[in-house]
Amino acid sequence: MHEHGHDFAAGTISANGHDGSADQTLEKLGYKPELSRNRSTFQVAFMSFVLASIPYGLATTLYYPLIGGGPVNIIWGWVAVSGIIACVAASLGEITSVYPTAGGVYYQTFMLAPPKWRRIASWICGWLFLVGNITITLAVNFGTALFVVAAVDVFEKEPGVGVLAGEPYQVFLIFLGLTLICNAVSAFGNSWLPWLDMGAIIWTFAAVIAILATVLAMAKDGLHTGAYVFGHFEAHSGWPDGWSFCVGLLQAGYATSSTGMILSMCEEVREPATQVPKAMLVTILLNTLAGLAFLIPVVFVLPNIPDLLTIASGQPVPAILKSAVGSAGGAFGLLFPLIILAIMCGIGCTTAASRCTWAFARDGAIPGSGWLTKVNKKLEVPLNAMILSMIVQIILGLVYFGSSAAFNAFSGVGVICLTASYACPIAINLATGRKQVQGCQFPLGAFGYLCNVVAIAWSLLAMPLFCMPSYIPVEASTVNYASVVFVAATLASALWYWAWGHKNYVGPPTQAE
Repeated sequence: MHEHGHDFAAGTISANGHDGSADQTLEKLGYKPELSRNRSTFQVAFMSFVLASIPYGLATTLYYPLIGGGPVNIIWGWVAVSGIIACVAASLGEITSVYPTAGGVYYQTFMLAPPKWRRIASWICGWLFLVGNITITLAVNFGTALFVVAAVDVFEKEPGVGVLAGEPYQVFLIFLGLTLICNAVSAFGNSWLPWLDMGAIIWTFAAVIAILATVLAMAKDGLHTGAYVFGHFEAHSGWPDGWSFCVGLLQAGYATSSTGMILSMCEEVREPATQVPKAMLVTILLNTLAGLAFLIPVVFVLPNIPDLLTIASGQPVPAILKSAVGSAGGAFGLLFPLIILAIMCGIGCTTAASRCTWAFARDGAIPGSGWLTKVNKKLEVPLNAMILSMIVQIILGLVYFGSSAAFNAFSGVGVICLTASYACPIAINLATGRKQVQGCQFPLGAFGYLCNVVAIAWSLLAMPLFCMPSYIPVEASTVNYASVVFVAATLASALWYWAWGHKNYVGPPTQAE
């Protein structure tokens, strides 16, 4: 049992210097260093970039802003959400510079909360972060499976009859294959992952430039005017216009929801207190630019929106590129780099989810934590935690057999849980007058209050928003089951707290004075 004394003041730790002192900081925070610190600032920024995999994340969810408000929703929704997420990242970065551990937001929530509430607050935050990590990884691999089906279907035999029928079992088998590949690469290629991430960045920008140049140069059906691209609003969701626009923000919310997942890598970085916050902000800048470079050309050559909304797989991008390029082979050539990027994104998410599961189990908050906390010495990865995370994803993937809107539920729950978990430490930090971050290594100064308030407001909006169906009226197969999955996860965590947690869970170790 750890002794719980007063928390040490934020300023007492120096988390700079070489690997040794980062490990000392970790020991001061109460943990034994077990993972190798093999990543530099840029490598962390690159991994963070790969977790978001912007062109791919925006491509698989383009359906939402198309139905929500068309061009205005696609372009300005992305700009608005990127600005909001910069506030979330800055707020998290400031707190991370005081508490750099792989427990991320959940450890920070414990440290910032008043002693009376800290156990339950960190428990709730930790479960939200865990469920968010696992469901967002599931959404990435599932979205890739749907995207692969739509990409192969550009080679249609006749209009509307694809090569792959996209039966539920076909989609599920593709998803299963992708999940196994991502876990194998993440487990056996851990030391190569930083290099894979660097390759992915170059690959991303090459893919975006290729799509941008080809689509604008060929534009078989002509180009829209600038006024259309930046000013045309057309809602098809059946919701009132303003709310319809908000529901369309799911695309941007999904693509940026991975922002704080990078905190799980804090123990594999040389100087986490300054590197991780910088990496998060650098990533958001890169993401915003890559996103605009991908979205603007796509909107310039947008075919008739109602036609795109009838596509069975719910993946409009392959059809948009095919209409712009005019040939199936050319369209597939542009889609192929996005599929590779999607797999890299899946590997990144799998890695982060396994670290998150391991870090939470380390403090005894998941059943079977003794088995889950073992780090495989040969591979230097928490293999058991990775296997558990994979099994949960595969079981949840079966939901698709009952609901065609399953992807909507997975992406929705992932975004809701991650957004809520990021809000926990930020809200507590704000409520306690931001005392704990005084004198930290990544100070926001006067902007601190503004960033914190924006971050919390976004979380309050996102939670009900992403439980909404993307259009009304709703049928049984198009209901957004996000709220159901969310409630099920909350119940599981509450039951485990009641059965075991409230007697045994002490939260993460703190330094006894």
